[in-house]
Amino acid sequence: MIRQLSIFAENKKGAMHRVTQALADANINMNTLVTNDSAEFGIIRMLVSDTDAALQCMQTAGYLCHVDTVAAAEIGDECGSLNALLDTLDRGNVNLDYLYVTYSSLSKRPVAILRTQDIMEVEGFLQAKGYNMLERLD
Repeated sequence: MIRQLSIFAENKKGAMHRVTQALADANINMNTLVTNDSAEFGIIRMLVSDTDAALQCMQTAGYLCHVDTVAAAEIGDECGSLNALLDTLDRGNVNLDYLYVTYSSLSKRPVAILRTQDIMEVEGFLQAKGYNMLERLD
């Protein structure tokens, strides 16, 4: 499992810059970042070099944020790899809360980041199906 930081930020001009500036000032590296927005607020989800320091940094800067766990499944770098993973999850009756794909600088392969209700169970299930589950990306 990997710890992921989620930050709730107003959907205003410069909001992302303020977040990245605070992290840069604290010498925290962002390994992966994905954003989802709505009319007023956005959720910035990221995997960082130091989750606890990033959480403290963002809270000190006035952001509402939390840390949760996600699963990181290495997938192939060819057509259909993500579909094969999703087929495996579907056959296992696994419901995803959300998913995004990033890249591991360690393995040099794509990685599917998965959020489900029971991360440990899903990790074990995917390992049993032959997927390499990562504990870190860098």
